[in-house]
Amino acid sequence: MNLNSIPAFQDNYIWVLNDEQGKCIIVDPGEAAPVLKAIAENQWQPEAILLTHHHNDHVGGVKELVKNFPGLVVYGPQETQDKGTNRVVGEGDKINILKYEFSVIASPGHTLGHLCYFSFPYLFCGDTMFSGGCGRLFEGTAEQMYQSFQKINSLPAETLICCAHEYTESNIKFALSILPEDRALIRYYRKVNELRAKNQSTLPGLLQNERKINVFLRTEDPDLKEVIAKETNLQQPQQIFAWLRAKKDRF
Repeated sequence: MNLNSIPAFQDNYIWVLNDEQGKCIIVDPGEAAPVLKAIAENQWQPEAILLTHHHNDHVGGVKELVKNFPGLVVYGPQETQDKGTNRVVGEGDKINILKYEFSVIASPGHTLGHLCYFSFPYLFCGDTMFSGGCGRLFEGTAEQMYQSFQKINSLPAETLICCAHEYTESNIKFALSILPEDRALIRYYRKVNELRAKNQSTLPGLLQNERKINVFLRTEDPDLKEVIAKETNLQQPQQIFAWLRAKKDRF
């Protein structure tokens, strides 16, 4: 399978997986035009759409794509039923497309019904985990997002984090504001800066790297706890996660 990212809006990525015959899976098409352009240029044949949640920058192109490709199966959580989903899925479901089996993982936090789709090595995680960060809590709680992160962190180290936004640079800046002497963060920030200076993508991320540079995955890290202890008495990882998310909101 080939993994492709299609830029959309200001900082979105629409992911497309295609096989050697050109059959493809589209993830979170927030707008149709760039997807239709890529389909024409690559002579792809859409087989299915996967939706992670109901926000318009992830679902806005669904109806036009289905109009262009009648019969297209659209998988998504219940919260996307009025956005074009015709096959509602949830935690523990298995989806078989193009000889791949995708596991559906409930990941509430950003929205209450948010889903991730995993077929090794690909994790399509929408707005749950970003490279170096996590999604805003629009509907869910920090506790829910923390548990969603634990599910993702249980996946293999070689998992590719195919998130939906190019937020890496700002996320690493935030991490460095807390851990300014962290060598892994400093090295990665340099790499990200080089890529962004050339207008190149920093995605997908690699889970084994995220475990080093994503502070939301480091809630039990002694270095992070030591820094946080100067500002708060919080000890439990869920509490530290919530503290980090609230601090990021103000960053």
